[in-house]
Amino acid sequence: MKSNSKKSIKKRYVFLLVLLIILGVLLAVIASAYFNGNSADGAPLIKSETVIIMLILALMLPVLIVIMLVTFLVGRKDKPLQVQVTGQIPSETPKAQEEEDKEMPSEDGISRFSRLSQIDAERAKYVRSGYDDKVTLKGICEGLRNYAAGNLKLYYSIDDIRRFIAGLLVSPIMILQGMSGTGKTSLACAFGKYVDNSSMVVPVQPMWKERTDLLGYYNEFTRRFTETDLLAKMYEANYSKDIYITVLDEMNIARVEYYFAEFLSLLELSRADQKLTVISDSWKNDPEQLEDGKIQLPDNMWFIGTANNDDSTFAISDKVYDRAMIMNLDEKADEFYAEKSKPLNLSAERFKALGKEAEREYRMTTRNLKRLEMLDGYMKETFRVTFGNRIMKQIRSYVPIYVACGGSELEALDDILAKKVMRKLSMQNPVYLRNNADRFCHYMDELFGEDNMTQCKAAMRRLQLNA
Repeated sequence: MKSNSKKSIKKRYVFLLVLLIILGVLLAVIASAYFNGNSADGAPLIKSETVIIMLILALMLPVLIVIMLVTFLVGRKDKPLQVQVTGQIPSETPKAQEEEDKEMPSEDGISRFSRLSQIDAERAKYVRSGYDDKVTLKGICEGLRNYAAGNLKLYYSIDDIRRFIAGLLVSPIMILQGMSGTGKTSLACAFGKYVDNSSMVVPVQPMWKERTDLLGYYNEFTRRFTETDLLAKMYEANYSKDIYITVLDEMNIARVEYYFAEFLSLLELSRADQKLTVISDSWKNDPEQLEDGKIQLPDNMWFIGTANNDDSTFAISDKVYDRAMIMNLDEKADEFYAEKSKPLNLSAERFKALGKEAEREYRMTTRNLKRLEMLDGYMKETFRVTFGNRIMKQIRSYVPIYVACGGSELEALDDILAKKVMRKLSMQNPVYLRNNADRFCHYMDELFGEDNMTQCKAAMRRLQLNA
């Protein structure tokens, strides 16, 4: 390699330089003794034989200089000098060397992205045919619930399954929160098995702070990129039409807005702009899907984070909560009997299309849109809290999809308002909140009916008790 040849040439330079210095010092000492030192009888201290040796050593100096020149030219033979139009010989700049290194393959001819290159070679196996296009959202919800119970012995209420499916169709990011042992991770994994593409669980580590913790890093010593399982899955997903689920297990054991920041930003951009930086440069033999060190964020991948709210975790910021769909799993559902069933061959494209169809077919009623407008005005006047454009957009998508899953419009409104709006009240003055809690619950009864919006009223009562 070029780097090794450079090192050997440098060693030769140093060796010859040391020889010249030693020889020069020796000659200087001998000459000084010969011309300045005398014995007691006046004769020179240096005899004639020594003078002959000095002459021989002096004649060796040109020979050594010639050897150094030859060594220099041999070291340069692999790098022909390039003469510019002006006739000047350009010096080798660090930038030029960096560009040369980018074009170099790794030492053994293998790509620095070994796993991604392997996926390139096996891309055909990630293309599946024969997806089920006749399925409905209601059928998906019922099928998932029965599959989890019959095949995996996991039990969930139909309402929770509807919230889960509707949430996935509103945002590619979902947060499942609640007490430990209620089946948060199990639900995400069960869905992966149900769509015949097992979910990947990524255990979040407390020290994570940046995207390299999720994607990997380049090792300067080995000249290889240390690829994570997530990076490999993302690369694979871009060759497939399947639904891919990535579970960020205990996502708030580190600060989500740090290590997941670039994902949060890119997922709000248009499809063409969702390019995730993997490495800062590019080499000629990099994998096919890496363009200038960036990978396309797959539109068939969902990120589901599980969160426990205790002293060992960080609070999830509004930036994350606003962009993600939230689902609480606080209780285990009762067991029920269900027969074993086969997985569903569902493509991500068809899954998303069902959501769009639901938005058109089950648009919110004018009456409930008016109620939302009135509630927004009340929240703004009483608590200085407003829904905002992002939350309103999520509501307009979530409610129709939840209805298509088999639920009711008011149930969907109650659920998303409790998760998206009521949590904002936790930042209010405790005394003011406690004094206005009864008034809020009474207003909700008047606006939606006494038997409705139970989740919102329960959230307010919890805030009142904790104030």
